Amino acid sequence: MPPPALKGPSKNPGAPDLLRRTLEAAALGLIQGAAELLPVSSSAHVAMIPWLLGWEVAAWPPARRKELEVALHCGAGLALAPALWRGRPDLRTLALSLAPPVIAGYLLEERIQTRLGGPAAIAGGLLAGALALAAADLKASEGFKSPSAADGLALGLAQAVALAPGVSRTGATLAAARARGFAREEASALSFGVAGPVLVGATALKAWRLRAAPRGHRGPAAIAALSAFAATAAAVRVLGTRRTRPLWPYAAERAALAGGILAVRYRRAK
Repeated sequence: MPPPALKGPSKNPGAPDLLRRTLEAAALGLIQGAAELLPVSSSAHVAMIPWLLGWEVAAWPPARRKELEVALHCGAGLALAPALWRGRPDLRTLALSLAPPVIAGYLLEERIQTRLGGPAAIAGGLLAGALALAAADLKASEGFKSPSAADGLALGLAQAVALAPGVSRTGATLAAARARGFAREEASALSFGVAGPVLVGATALKAWRLRAAPRGHRGPAAIAALSAFAATAAAVRVLGTRRTRPLWPYAAERAALAGGILAVRYRRAK
């Protein structure tokens, strides 16, 4: 879930340099692709790294940043589509994992966007997700097992919680699957498999809502989509879709980003 307009420095907000906008859009695509397969919250990285570094895009109006975000998700989603299709779980698990985020999104989307979109809330989501990820990974696995109805519902509730900025859909579902006793590889397969419908549905909904929005930034949006597609496709080949090693490094990276966000926020508030 994207944050509302973030107050970030802009050297020339009235007439942003085309080259700078293009480079920032391409960089955001690389960030999206690198983070999309990892439990670190790609949305938090895409929103907060420009804010931390004072990029022009951090000061864009919400509608234009929404357009850019949709482009990033479309590019990443297209690159992930074949792997998502191959890795989909059974229909019952998909249905149970989809219902909670759909209901929560319908009822709470506006409140989440208006109340939980600032830097402090995103940092809190990153920290909460990091703690859940590290704690769940300590649980011993029960060996191979087929997901039960309770497992599917747990994954769905995790995806509903991940609507809060910074929590991370991948991180929340991975933590939930590990807490339910799945081994890391099985947990990551489930986490990745249930993400498809939510990713496609959320991106399609955002794109539909933006159909009448001004198209003043088509160039950067196209660059962002192409960059996200290329970076995500490369990440799938290099990283794969299954995590077999301990998850604490991802928790540590999330905590480090959260600490940086809070430190910069405190410094700018002084």
